[in-house]
Amino acid sequence: MDLPDYILKARVNGSEERLQSMAKMYGMEFKSTERIYNTRLAHEATEYAREHGKGNEFHRVVFRKVYAEGQDPSQWDVLRSAAEEVGLDADDMQAVVKGGRYTTEVAAHVRHAEEIGVTGVPTYVINDRYAIVGAQPYEVFKKALVQILK
Repeated sequence: MDLPDYILKARVNGSEERLQSMAKMYGMEFKSTERIYNTRLAHEATEYAREHGKGNEFHRVVFRKVYAEGQDPSQWDVLRSAAEEVGLDADDMQAVVKGGRYTTEVAAHVRHAEEIGVTGVPTYVINDRYAIVGAQPYEVFKKALVQILK
């Protein structure tokens, strides 16, 4: 669905510029999404990729397709293209995911995130105790880890 007006208006607070600046710093493109995507299939496809030793690679490609190329991760053509790019069998991935193999597992991940209070994406949970919410620069993670070690 289209992003609600309150989210579009919140972008004027500088968060978009910060994300674009962070992406540029690492040689990446960044395009703001105009829609809220249903990412269930992408998460299930990622589980397939993980099971086949390509989880991180697949996730990076899907991330690029969404946030650099403006593609919709709820569409099979996007997920199939990502699978092929990392060397996975796109036909098998689609058949397995459509067969529901990962549906229960992904639903359990969502429930767990809700149970531990995840309210934003991305959220990084460290040691099942500390959370860093949002796309943050390296320095935020470094500072958090130093504080945790203390």
